[in-house]
Amino acid sequence: MKKELILDGLDCADCSLKIELQVKKISGIKNATLNFITKKLVLEFDDNLKYEKIADKVTQTIKNIESDIKILDKKTSSEIDINKKQLTKIIIGLILFAIALILKLPLWANFSLYFISYILVGGPVVLKAVKNISKGKVFDENFLMTIATIGAFLIGEFPEGVAVMLFYQTGEFFQSIAVNRSRKSIKDLMDIRPDYANLLSGNITKKASPEEIKRGDIIIVKPGEKVPLDGVVIEGKSMVDTSALTGEPAPKSVEKGTDILSGFVNISGLLTIEVTKEFEQSTVSKILDLVQNASTKKASTENFITKFARYYTPSVVGISTALAILPPLFISGATFSQWIYRALVFLVISCPCALVISIPLSFFGGIGGASRNGILIKGSNYLEALNNIHTIVFDKTGTLTKGVFNVTDIHPKGEFTKDTLLEYAAIAENYSNHPIALSIKKAYGLEIEKENVESHEEISGQGIKVFAKGIKIYAGNDQLMKSLNIEFKHIDTDSTIVHIAVDGIYAGYIVISDEIKNDSKEAVDTLRNMGIKKIFMLTGDNKNSAEKIGHYLMLDGIFSQLLPHQKVEKLELIEKTKAPNEKLLFVGDGINDAPVLARADVGVAMGALGSDAAIEAADIVLMTDEPSKLVTAIKIAKRTRTIVWQNIIFALTVKLTVLLLGAGGMASMWEAVFADVGVALLAVLNAMRVMKMK
Repeated sequence: MKKELILDGLDCADCSLKIELQVKKISGIKNATLNFITKKLVLEFDDNLKYEKIADKVTQTIKNIESDIKILDKKTSSEIDINKKQLTKIIIGLILFAIALILKLPLWANFSLYFISYILVGGPVVLKAVKNISKGKVFDENFLMTIATIGAFLIGEFPEGVAVMLFYQTGEFFQSIAVNRSRKSIKDLMDIRPDYANLLSGNITKKASPEEIKRGDIIIVKPGEKVPLDGVVIEGKSMVDTSALTGEPAPKSVEKGTDILSGFVNISGLLTIEVTKEFEQSTVSKILDLVQNASTKKASTENFITKFARYYTPSVVGISTALAILPPLFISGATFSQWIYRALVFLVISCPCALVISIPLSFFGGIGGASRNGILIKGSNYLEALNNIHTIVFDKTGTLTKGVFNVTDIHPKGEFTKDTLLEYAAIAENYSNHPIALSIKKAYGLEIEKENVESHEEISGQGIKVFAKGIKIYAGNDQLMKSLNIEFKHIDTDSTIVHIAVDGIYAGYIVISDEIKNDSKEAVDTLRNMGIKKIFMLTGDNKNSAEKIGHYLMLDGIFSQLLPHQKVEKLELIEKTKAPNEKLLFVGDGINDAPVLARADVGVAMGALGSDAAIEAADIVLMTDEPSKLVTAIKIAKRTRTIVWQNIIFALTVKLTVLLLGAGGMASMWEAVFADVGVALLAVLNAMRVMKMK
């Protein structure tokens, strides 16, 4: 038996892991999977067990870990309202903080403004720390923030106490936005889910839910409708848009006997289809399932500050307590007042404000510097992951190539010129909206007078015949020329060839292809020079086209004619060639790339031409669609890491030195404040350097 629950208010990735582990331990539950992105908790339990019998245990387990979570059967989340409320508190707190900092007010007024600002911004953190302590969870980041800021207040450094909490809560606010944007990607991808199917029952057609359709049922798909289920065409001819699945722009011709996949969009003719797979096994369903569950396969890393707090904070709190109590008991002449002061100095020095502020600020600075270079990075964890990239996998169309068909060459024959050949081709393709026709009309660039076209006939699977200005023009493929018994030469190429004949005479051919991006070669070469070990390409395009691009770029592997779920399978095979601590990065642009973007350690989407689903599912977005921006992103990541480690080493060295001096009574509160505020200020100034990355 299965039960699905929505955990509304789940915003902590670490908490989600704890919930999953603890719920699995409940008697009767076989398995539990919690998807942090979708907030969906899936429970599997014994067939003879009713959920009601274990509901209280599940609820209690979840509440013990995260008391603010609401457990729902249907999603009625109020995340947007919570975000607005949180933002309002931060803004009001910031205004009060600025007033107290700028104006010269009496001490009581100054303290009041700082205190109100602190309560507004940091109150929830302090409250959560108290709640966690009551549950036995003492040394988490809430406790860390509480002890750091209260420590600052105790020595009269009110601005520092408020500033640290403001930085922390602002960072948390932006993190929650990033999480919600990731969740939104799932909703956006749902647009490819068909709303209905036209079920043929006898001579009657009725609308039905795709989930109700069985294998062997007959459905009708009208022009403009999505194909709701996988099947085979048993009647009708049409062109279908396959870009939602393959990412390739050229429509595909289907007719009786052709296999057709759910997610295709019918462009022209009426199609009668026999269903071969039920909805749960259909292509669309597989893609949706892959995207929703890919995030559970990603290795989640704990926040550095939380890790640091687990060891550093308990140690210094324990030592400061011992300093206050033990010396007066065992050292002759030692007084409690003297050693409590030393303990307080020790505790103030130990306040990890420099790291609490500078480390997130370094990452935010790196993210800000990247955005100025047209690179959107959705979290500091992805920026950090760019330092450990071992393998990069590229999509082809729209990623390494421009994704737009263009006339790349014109070859006239006999007395025909390039201009006349292109004009005849444009006249022939004037009534067509096919991407190849559009590329010819775009290359011609002039308006065709439609009244000059007396007749227009599309020859299925071959091309077009028109009668214009008293002449017959034929435009099409090899089969068209053969059917007209016109002599021509077969062109062996991966590009699309359009042959033109005028009044039975071969006029020449036009080459149409998807061009490689100007910086693709440079990007691949530079990435290799930067230490990337393997570079592959996955594409839904044909083998000849893929191999031409792949060989030109000298890639390590080329995989072509892949559907979205096959791309994921290939990616998982490639992933096995790297070490566990090394990262795999995928770059794509289409809705069909969303599952692979979600499955990779780091997913990068092209932002200018990429689909909304790909952009939302990705961890990084290149807004200019230039592969070379990936090089820039990695350089920014490396610079950010350098600055982060400079701050860590500098802050810990100074603090440990002054800690020892404080314990020996050779450092006063003044040195303590310097070791705290001074180090924090220098670390922040150092962190800001990453913003200047060009």
